[in-house]
Amino acid sequence: MSLKSFHIFFIVLSVLLMAGFGYSGLKDFSNTGAAASLAWGSMALGLAVALAVYLGWFIQKSKKLGS
Repeated sequence: MSLKSFHIFFIVLSVLLMAGFGYSGLKDFSNTGAAASLAWGSMALGLAVALAVYLGWFIQKSKKLGS
């Protein structure tokens, strides 16, 4: 597995984990009303979006480099 493939795999895995953590936090907030759960869930979903944007940028950049 090349370094590029590993990087893509790792970022996809990170997006999925952050999305799952965010969903869990927001679900906990809906059950308990704890503000910390809302904060953590929202932050995790924001990071999942940021990682997905980074993944798109990385794939586009690596295609331009021809590797």
